[in-house]
Amino acid sequence: MHDELTLDRPAIQSAARRLEAGELVAFPTETVYGLGADAENPAAIAKIYAAKGRPSNHPVIVHLAPEADITYWADAIPPEARKLIAAFWPGPLTLILQRAKHIPDCVSGGQDSIGLRCPSHPVAQALLREFKAGKGGIAGPSANKFGHVSPTTAQHVRDEFGSEPGNPVDCILDGGQSQVGIESTILDLTRMATHGPVLLRPGHISADCIADVIGILPRTPDDAAPRASGTLESHYAPSTPVALVEADQLADIFHLLATAGRRIAVMSRGTPHLNGAVAQLGLPESPDGYAHDLFASLRTLDTAGADIILVESPPGGNEWQGVNDRLRRAAHDSTEVVSRLVKPDLK
Repeated sequence: MHDELTLDRPAIQSAARRLEAGELVAFPTETVYGLGADAENPAAIAKIYAAKGRPSNHPVIVHLAPEADITYWADAIPPEARKLIAAFWPGPLTLILQRAKHIPDCVSGGQDSIGLRCPSHPVAQALLREFKAGKGGIAGPSANKFGHVSPTTAQHVRDEFGSEPGNPVDCILDGGQSQVGIESTILDLTRMATHGPVLLRPGHISADCIADVIGILPRTPDDAAPRASGTLESHYAPSTPVALVEADQLADIFHLLATAGRRIAVMSRGTPHLNGAVAQLGLPESPDGYAHDLFASLRTLDTAGADIILVESPPGGNEWQGVNDRLRRAAHDSTEVVSRLVKPDLK
């Protein structure tokens, strides 16, 4: 558990000094590992975009210490934001608010909004309190190349960026495996008067949990909603194609691919049960347990040398919304991959 983690104070202090000098630092949060830079330093933020290969119009989330003054970062803070902060911070909830004019717009992809959250991981909190004496913000998208599977351990970050000379991420704080395992819920509160709260990205904190606090169920995104992290149709994807398969079709599709001579990796809920897979993993039955293991499992199966990763579709329902969102995006570009592998002559 994170509350039993022994903090490496010298490493945290060194990382804070690096951030203050405009360098990049990978750090753990309860959701995934982040690639951090000084949120008020445009040159440092540019290093994040370069390291990740991230489009410059794709916003990053700013992480704040628990004691931070949110009014320094955002204008026109609605009362709903205050209620949600009291209920869920520190924790895996990002709020989209009106960006204060003195904050560089590079953190929001050129928009007039800003994504803010306060992580609960003790290493992240210690780093935020040490950085600029707790008054700074750390811009921190996930510490991986753009569109890849997010990292939930320090080793995942090393695997992503390598250890060769010139590696842009040579400072990684190790805080163990992330407890939540998928990125934060993102809620837009910039248009309360006209649209109310809008759920831009589902996560551990569900729409129902949000409604319990503010009395309003968040709406789904519209075309005019702010751009937000991790909301492109194709995202969180391993190199191996991913296909989502309904539980009652999994065995049949597996055998169809196997008959065609394909190498198949399988991810399912519960105990794996398909003989002949090059690799198969059974994830927990609960949505929280499944989310915790999801990205690490995709990374493991991606190294199995398979032609395809078959993923048994999890249940529906609000408690599975974050998991299903990540899997849908991971499988976005491989909708027809099963047909192509079974009959490669078909275009």
